[in-house]
Amino acid sequence: MSSSPRFGRILTALVTPFDANGRVDLDEAQRLARHLVAEGNEGFIVCGTTGESPTLTDDEKLSMFAAIVEAVDVPVVAGTVGNDTAHSIELTRRAAGIGVHGVLTLCPYYSRPSQAGIEAHFRAIAEAVDLPQIIYDIPVRTGRKVSSEVLVRLASEVPNIVALKDAAGSPAETARVISSAPGDFEVYSGDDALTLPLLAVGAVGTIGVATHWTAPDHVEMFNALASGDLAEARRVNQRMLPSFSFETGDDAPNPIPSKAMLRTLGFSVGQCRLPLGAAPDGLEDRARDVYAELVASRG
Repeated sequence: MSSSPRFGRILTALVTPFDANGRVDLDEAQRLARHLVAEGNEGFIVCGTTGESPTLTDDEKLSMFAAIVEAVDVPVVAGTVGNDTAHSIELTRRAAGIGVHGVLTLCPYYSRPSQAGIEAHFRAIAEAVDLPQIIYDIPVRTGRKVSSEVLVRLASEVPNIVALKDAAGSPAETARVISSAPGDFEVYSGDDALTLPLLAVGAVGTIGVATHWTAPDHVEMFNALASGDLAEARRVNQRMLPSFSFETGDDAPNPIPSKAMLRTLGFSVGQCRLPLGAAPDGLEDRARDVYAELVASRG
């Protein structure tokens, strides 16, 4: 495991706070980002899935990028890419002018392109904008798995495709990508429940959701692994399992639970925009229980 990954070890896919009128609340976004850095976060993904990117306008996304870049001195990776390659390129170019440190590039969703189309999409963005690119592979949302062959070829041939956010759910396949890709190509866990297994096969960090409230625990787990104490890393991971179970579900998909948790912790992040909508009854009570259990188990 690299001691100093390009974007840090522990990144949070930041929620987008909304005020009482449903507008993006940049002041609260900055307050939350500064708090998360103090808790141990080393970077952010801004306006990704957890940031409700499909419901944000381009101007809202750009305002979020600028606000977080201004608020913190850690890497800020912009979620600029959707299922329209040309639009993704334009928004990425605009984000580059704001000073973001990288871009999260998503496998195009809904269109269900071939592997050749997926590869061409990533190459077009990388050729258009000289920003480091993290490929996000999450077939449960996009409907397509980026093949290992495509990932390795892009990692080997495109200089600014530098990392993978892996939410494909197969540590064995991730291990194959890591073994075949160049040594400086970095893999991040994109599934909190699989972070420890992915670290074991060579991932360098996590892009988390529960890290909105588990960053101190993640720091402990990473430090334990770095010192060779696997038993301690397993113990800390077990402490976080209820948080991983809480962060999403059929009745309250991500980021509904994260926003509920943050509201109980004193952050005015609002509810999610439709089509996700408001949290179901009782979710904040459950959030309080999960957090209280976590804190009690820290000892």
